[in-house]
Amino acid sequence: MLPLSLFSLLLCSPLLSWQASLGERDFVQLSSGQISTLVSSPDPVKNLDPSNPSSHLSKILIPRVSGTENNALVRNYIVSTLKALDWTIEEDGFNDTTPLGIKEFTNIIATKDPQASRRVILAAHFDSKYFPHPPADQFVGATDSAAPCAMMLDLAEALNPLLEARSKRLEDGVEDDEDVADTTLQLVFFDGEEAFVQWTDTDSIYGARHLADKWATTYIYPNSKRRLMPQTTELGSIEHLILLDLLGASQPSIKSYFKDTAWLYNKLVDAEHRLGNSDAFVYKQDKSMAADGWKSYFRPINLNAPNYGYMGDDHVPFLKLGVSILHLIAEPFPHVWHTINDDASALDIPTMRRWNVLLRVFLSEYLNLLPEVTAKSRTEREVSEL
Repeated sequence: MLPLSLFSLLLCSPLLSWQASLGERDFVQLSSGQISTLVSSPDPVKNLDPSNPSSHLSKILIPRVSGTENNALVRNYIVSTLKALDWTIEEDGFNDTTPLGIKEFTNIIATKDPQASRRVILAAHFDSKYFPHPPADQFVGATDSAAPCAMMLDLAEALNPLLEARSKRLEDGVEDDEDVADTTLQLVFFDGEEAFVQWTDTDSIYGARHLADKWATTYIYPNSKRRLMPQTTELGSIEHLILLDLLGASQPSIKSYFKDTAWLYNKLVDAEHRLGNSDAFVYKQDKSMAADGWKSYFRPINLNAPNYGYMGDDHVPFLKLGVSILHLIAEPFPHVWHTINDDASALDIPTMRRWNVLLRVFLSEYLNLLPEVTAKSRTEREVSEL
């Protein structure tokens, strides 16, 4: 990503008529018991612990420059993890010209229910920045963006049984809100976000530029989806693209960039407040995130701010084509940004746990999922209320 770079073109780019944003949608708040279930299972720390060699984070936290063997290792790990959960995977491979010659790139697109007529996308880039000389060539990009990718895999694991249960209710005709239930979750892991030499319009976001162009010209036919729908492109079936970047360091500062998704940003803030005030962010003996002391990660919305983002990142090609964007990126950037110190030591486990819990609740409420209130979650809630 590129800090403080104005995309003035975005001011005059009209939203295309087929933009998929349906405006504000209803969020049914989860009960305290349902939230307790999401907070406790699966363990929201296990797969983000860099000291656990089998964690998602540890598998991703290696140098993984686009076109390298390590990049393929990480890609194969992400793909195999999601295939094991029965997600439909597309590996979107292509070649592009870089300042260092022709390079190979592969985006990973994972969809839980490919028959759904619409989808909300959660995305991050999985490549790491290229540095030619030691020790910088061992850059692992912990916040940029190994941790966000690990968070996405955690979310897939946590929500997988809930998404499958909702699909079963829809098939059986017992889903209360079929319109909401026909929106699926899609995870996109972009390759080639980082510049090889210097960030420019052509040396950056290779995967995002390729996929936005591809989806803008790929048409969906009614018989390929569960519901009849007007012929549209792949872009036209996206409700929102939620992009994660530079997350995992303690106490990030997040802002809302776009007026059309301010309501969605506020839903995330609301979920954070309910979780924080219920002690859901407390980790072990660390009480800094207790109900009487936690601090929000989200800045109040500035209603007078211009309606465009100034951050160069993977969302930009989609934004230019009219896709509704929620950009969750720490600003200011972590102090280790693009340095060899953006490693496991830059990450804070209570903060990553908090992101996991927050994303589980936020997207469960977005998709109207129904976590079961288990005996364990009831007991944990009762203990927390003592």
